[in-house]
Amino acid sequence: MKTSSLAPAPAGASVQRIRAVIVDDEPAARRGIRLLLERDGGVDVVGEASGGAEAADLIAREKPDLAFLDVQMPGCDGFQALAKVGVAAAPAVVFVTAYDEHALRAFEVNAVDYLLKPYDDLRFGAALQRAKDEVRRRGSDTVNARLNQLLDYLQSTPARAAVEENTSDRILIKSSGEIFFLKAEEIDWIEAEGDYMKFHVGGRAHLMRETMARLESRLDPKRFIRIHRSTIVNIDRLRKLSPSFAGEYAVILHDGTKLKLSRGYHERIATLLKQSL
Repeated sequence: MKTSSLAPAPAGASVQRIRAVIVDDEPAARRGIRLLLERDGGVDVVGEASGGAEAADLIAREKPDLAFLDVQMPGCDGFQALAKVGVAAAPAVVFVTAYDEHALRAFEVNAVDYLLKPYDDLRFGAALQRAKDEVRRRGSDTVNARLNQLLDYLQSTPARAAVEENTSDRILIKSSGEIFFLKAEEIDWIEAEGDYMKFHVGGRAHLMRETMARLESRLDPKRFIRIHRSTIVNIDRLRKLSPSFAGEYAVILHDGTKLKLSRGYHERIATLLKQSL
């Protein structure tokens, strides 16, 4: 991480202390946020949770001013947790996510800010300052209106579906300090690389923290096909199948890229070929 921009409040200064909760299913992520808040000196962490349902209970019990809320969690995600809490008990919220497409939804639900993992101390400091400003404005007509908008959005199934439909057509990827908006048709193929997905786009590669199963469920099956437990290809990039060895085949893309076709995915390719005939 870069040198922190967070600094303790001056001795003797009369500063309203902020009560915050941290919600993330990754212990290391919770620990990182806690350490940064402890450096600030003006925030008291009053609780942590590792899931959405637990988070809703924690917020209802502790009534914090601020919540750092992970988006993607098993069982109940951050958006659903906030809907459970309701406007009356909702704190100021900074969404935290490793999945770029949720950045758009964070703005749609009027969050104070969002943090895209991995973030540095400067970015965290900016989000925290915005959250502090929001907490100081709590009770104002503007903030109450935003909270009502947030609850209305979360309770509106059509609105949620519309946002999810829009984000499925593009993928947001943060790389080297930049955010790329990739259209589905631009992607050549995707491979798993540790805890990340590597997107190959016109000779360039971009990494995004995601699981293969979750990514596959979001991609249009009419455009993408999985050919290996760690490989997904854009159907439009397929050029031919080439015999490899022992009855195996390799998938050759239009740019010459050669990818392994796993035995377990032969049926998918065969179905695709039959549909094309």
